[in-house]
Amino acid sequence: MSRLDSFIRRLEAQRACLGLAVDLTRRIQGPFLEMGLGNGRTYDHLRELAPEREIIVFERQVAAHPDCVPHGNQLVLGDIYETLPRTIERLEGSVALVHIDIGCGDLATTLRISGFIAGYLPRLLVPGGVVISDQDVSFPRSESLALPEGVASGRYHLYRMT
Repeated sequence: MSRLDSFIRRLEAQRACLGLAVDLTRRIQGPFLEMGLGNGRTYDHLRELAPEREIIVFERQVAAHPDCVPHGNQLVLGDIYETLPRTIERLEGSVALVHIDIGCGDLATTLRISGFIAGYLPRLLVPGGVVISDQDVSFPRSESLALPEGVASGRYHLYRMT
């Protein structure tokens, strides 16, 4: 498979998982978290899927399209190893959905960051809260959810807080 076809499949899987996760959290109160803004595509998509939701974005350094950059306290800027621990009190037990897209091309770094974030998920999520991730971030008190039809196993991961 070409890199272009692989990229297209990844984006289709991401869109399908985001749609399912938003549907699963319609009746759950709380903000959404976007771990990694990148160019802002998924943040923008989440705004469109759930315009009533507060979406808080964690990003090391903003490089997104200006229309896709959150404002004020909805953007938590800096190293995740510092910013997530600092904001846990503000968010603890209140988050309905977390989208994690932190794959960086270096497997060791990606695994270290995803493991770090996974350690905070039980403290962040409300019961029934959903996690979508490009990495396996299974965590205590979570159950794996079936992926949407057409999404290959391992392409994306879905979890619900029990």
